[in-house]
Amino acid sequence: MKSSGRRRPFAAVLAANTISIAGSSLTLIGVPWFVLQTTGSPGRAGVVAFCATLPVVVAALVGGPVVDRLGRRRVSAASDLVCGLAVAAIPLLHYAGLLEFWMLCALMALGGLVHTPGLTARHVLLPDLAEHAGTTVTRAAGLYDAVSRGARMIGAALAGVLIAAFGAESVLLLDAVTFGASALLVAVFLRGVPAAEPQRAAGKVSFAGYRTELAEGWGFLTRHRLLFGITLMVMTTNGLDQGWSSVLLPVHGRDELGGAAALGLMIALFGGFALVGALLYGAWGERFPRRVVFAAAFLLCGAPRYAVAAFTDTALPLGVTMALAGLGAGVLNPVLTTVIYERVPDALRSRVSGVTTAGCELTMPLGGLAAGLLVDGFGVRRALLVFGGVYLLATLSPLVFPAWRSMEALPGGKRVGEPAGKAVGEPVSRTEPARPSPAREGRRPRPTAS
Repeated sequence: MKSSGRRRPFAAVLAANTISIAGSSLTLIGVPWFVLQTTGSPGRAGVVAFCATLPVVVAALVGGPVVDRLGRRRVSAASDLVCGLAVAAIPLLHYAGLLEFWMLCALMALGGLVHTPGLTARHVLLPDLAEHAGTTVTRAAGLYDAVSRGARMIGAALAGVLIAAFGAESVLLLDAVTFGASALLVAVFLRGVPAAEPQRAAGKVSFAGYRTELAEGWGFLTRHRLLFGITLMVMTTNGLDQGWSSVLLPVHGRDELGGAAALGLMIALFGGFALVGALLYGAWGERFPRRVVFAAAFLLCGAPRYAVAAFTDTALPLGVTMALAGLGAGVLNPVLTTVIYERVPDALRSRVSGVTTAGCELTMPLGGLAAGLLVDGFGVRRALLVFGGVYLLATLSPLVFPAWRSMEALPGGKRVGEPAGKAVGEPVSRTEPARPSPAREGRRPRPTAS
């Protein structure tokens, strides 16, 4: 097969993810702004965030077995199509004068239910597509995360401008179009890729089978102290981040920063510098200890933005803080993806991914709801300080607990369960010159959550 043909499935997934995430950034800003405009209530914005994220946990728990049995290509495409229809229904019902608050909550819940399996389907394909394209998982994961970050930056900047010019409803319609484009790319260009099709080894669908596979994923996670610690930490910070993005930052943007355009700028700065951080880590990150880099990056991207937002009423200080936070955030996913792919056997990848995703997203419904209630009860400044303080405590865990010391690369760059003599991330065939590796000689490089 020609080199361009070998790389085409990986390029299609990158393009689909880019389009889908850019569209999701429109919703990230558009929905909270729509709720604040139509109801004026931070508490209701928190309720919508709760409804959107609660089904995510359920979907993640059953997503691994579903993804394997139905096929990763089908799940990804179907997920995007349903999300597109749910998002499009919000402005259409609003224009028709039929949209009730409970309908908005239900449509957001539907989108949350089907969105996570689609993300999981694309994510677990990454090692297979990287091997098919003739590159390492480390490089593929770095590129995957970099384009995702870039898409968030573009989508956020575009959302701020479009909301200011045309209203939040138009932004939601555009997001529906992006979901359709993503579904089309995956459905067409991943056809015939074995790893993207239904897995025969998955067996017959049954409740007992689901329970067994979920138990396998959960058992593997709880026995692995590092992965369990990562899940607990990201679970905490994801809940806090949900409160930030769905309530705290939109309310701060409305009250202090001047509107949706400034809000879009803040998120775009975060996404743009996250892209830079991901690229920098991909180029030089393997020269440094993972635990130190990970802890420093999480400390940088976490509590400072909450503190600065609490004590400033202008865009410049928060913009600088968001840029630095993005730089740290860009490092996180490549590190986590590398660690997980090194330590989870291929046969358990979807099951463990489903359980870890559910764990990491367990607090997200409560994060948005708690932020809305805190703002309604005590004001946005106190809510920001409470969230920032908890974030700081959570991000200190890699420096405190011994299990995190095992975060470094496995001896010889091997993966768990990999035959001796095969280097992690070493492609079956290479279609382009290899980049010089910053790693020590004899050590091969190997890669969602902020």
